[in-house]
Amino acid sequence: MGFITLEVPAPAMQCLDLDRLNETVLAERERFAAAAPFPHVVLDDLLYPDVADAVVREFDAARDGWQFFQHFNEKKIALNDPSRMGPASRAVIADLQSDAFVRALDRLVGIEGLLADPELDGGGLQQTLPGGFLNVHTDFLAHSKRRTWSRQVNLLLFLNKEWEESHRGWLEFWDPRVTRCVRRIEPIFNRCVVFRTSATSFHGVPAGVACPEGDSRKSIALYYFRDEGKTCPLRPTRYVPLPGDSALRRALIRADRWLIAGYSFMKRYTPLRDAMASKILKHL
Repeated sequence: MGFITLEVPAPAMQCLDLDRLNETVLAERERFAAAAPFPHVVLDDLLYPDVADAVVREFDAARDGWQFFQHFNEKKIALNDPSRMGPASRAVIADLQSDAFVRALDRLVGIEGLLADPELDGGGLQQTLPGGFLNVHTDFLAHSKRRTWSRQVNLLLFLNKEWEESHRGWLEFWDPRVTRCVRRIEPIFNRCVVFRTSATSFHGVPAGVACPEGDSRKSIALYYFRDEGKTCPLRPTRYVPLPGDSALRRALIRADRWLIAGYSFMKRYTPLRDAMASKILKHL
């Protein structure tokens, strides 16, 4: 199928309609800026349907290279090695990291000079299996290896066909003081969510995933950065307790947060990679 051929001259798009995207950017950028509890937008039907279908099939076919993220605040698997992805998945990521797409993001979020991450640090293909979850948090605010890069924007593309309310797995956006959930977004097929990354962009999947065995909550996660021209402080993922959490749960969330901070420090200053840690975590 021609749409999965990677060697296409920029700014040609293989997987989505760039003209339609640019029209959407013009229509949505004011709503993006004004959205609560932090700037964000939901874009349905981002990819051509046949491309999105092909990516779903590749999720189901992929067997090797998945990394295990299993600790008190998170339980999911991820794949960020393009060589282990299928051709449609690689093509989608290439389009979403292309100069034409990133410039459209510039206009949407109001930041000039956004940079796609060629290393897919923390991103790529992600799956949450039944019983998996992601506690509410703010994301790491600086690239673990490219030390002058500050993280500015998150993009999540959901790829869940026939997703039902009973499967849960909602993406939740919480207020800056983490007192209430302001918005809950269903992770339906071909839905894209773009939001600003900041010290108060609290989000997660705290309700967990309850899809049938053999299925999973599927997404592509991509992050966009800005080069600050100087070393950015290492600000790792910050998990937080929710109202109603027990004292024990609050203590465990905070203890795990310190472990994540230490891990982030090691990623920046040592050769440690997620794949190395995954080999340990998948046996826990």
